[in-house]
Amino acid sequence: MENRNHALSNWIPYKLIEKDKEVYFEWIYLDDIRYADPFFDETISKCWKHSYNSKPFKVVTTVENLIDWSNQLIAVELKSLIFHVSRCGSTMLSQSLASSSENVMISEAPIIDEILRCDLIDLDKKGILLKSVLVLLGQKRFPEQKNLIIKLDAWHIFNASYLRSIFPEIPFGLLYRNPDEVLKSHQKRTGMHMIPNVLPSAIFGITAKEISKISFQQYGALVLEKYFQGFLDFYQKDQNTIKLNYNEGMQSVIENFVSFIDTSYPLVELDKMYGRLKRHSKDENAIFKGDNFKEEKLQIDFTDVNRLHEKLNNTLLEDVVR
Repeated sequence: MENRNHALSNWIPYKLIEKDKEVYFEWIYLDDIRYADPFFDETISKCWKHSYNSKPFKVVTTVENLIDWSNQLIAVELKSLIFHVSRCGSTMLSQSLASSSENVMISEAPIIDEILRCDLIDLDKKGILLKSVLVLLGQKRFPEQKNLIIKLDAWHIFNASYLRSIFPEIPFGLLYRNPDEVLKSHQKRTGMHMIPNVLPSAIFGITAKEISKISFQQYGALVLEKYFQGFLDFYQKDQNTIKLNYNEGMQSVIENFVSFIDTSYPLVELDKMYGRLKRHSKDENAIFKGDNFKEEKLQIDFTDVNRLHEKLNNTLLEDVVR
């Protein structure tokens, strides 16, 4: 069953607006565009040419409108939230999953981050809103769609306990990678969360005093330390979580993830997912030949981040007996 004939079909909230200490949501019409791009924003950018979205006025609603409207639509089943440490194969994982027509793969939708970080909404209302937004983003738009999978932003590991309180039965995936490779990737093109003060350092539990004592490159290592520690802390207390190591191979990551979320795919769909691994994560027309990192050493003290990475690796055996 789909939502094809419903007035809200293909309409989604994509942006939170704060005005005069009130919260509103702006909507956009998807038409028949699938979430097939590496990032949610890329899909949204394709929607602007549609006549519904190019009009001079915007479709803006209240929080209550959004919650009420979400109850009118049929959504595919939420199967997992994916957390990651950035530059760890998360885009390749999401692109692989998106290649299956059975999946609705949402990759780093800003509206989720905007809700989590909005100070005008209390925690109880945020939980209701997040559930409602995922229904709307994951509305069943095509008959073959069965599974909704959400890849979060890297810093959302610090919201994992709160998200678990909202989604108590949903499997969580934690994807990570060798810290040297992560930080060399950021050296080539630095992500905004690895730059001091672009995102509030308090998000990561980093103090101004800590920042004043370290170099620009060391700040990225410190952020990565916080991610690894967040992974360890959450994994140790949550029984419905799997750690996924990029360095064991992405096909292994996909096999372990699909098995963990207890979703059965036909062989043709699995072949699509494995086949996508042969192409570049951000350009499916380019063959993936591996990462080409510079050989020179990073000017970073890896002592603490390597220690945490080793702890993550050493606890993988626990997955077998949990």
